[in-house]
Amino acid sequence: MANIIYNIAAIIALLGIVLTFIRLILGPTIADRAVALDGMTIISISLIVFIAYFSHRIIYLDVAIVYGLISFIGIVAIARYLERGI
Repeated sequence: MANIIYNIAAIIALLGIVLTFIRLILGPTIADRAVALDGMTIISISLIVFIAYFSHRIIYLDVAIVYGLISFIGIVAIARYLERGI
């Protein structure tokens, strides 16, 4: 039963990646695109966690943590640039 729920959640996460990618392409402002990029990174972190679960490899969780940290720093840099410029 849990595997079915995880599969459904992974499919929803993939759908979320597609929708945020569309928003990234079509976003009318640069702030919308930055938010879409942040959403894509968060959803991709969840996909990495699903991959760790399905493959039974715990090393992917470390990859997800590092990726989350790097994406957070990147989004903060983009937000700072949008707010005041570099």
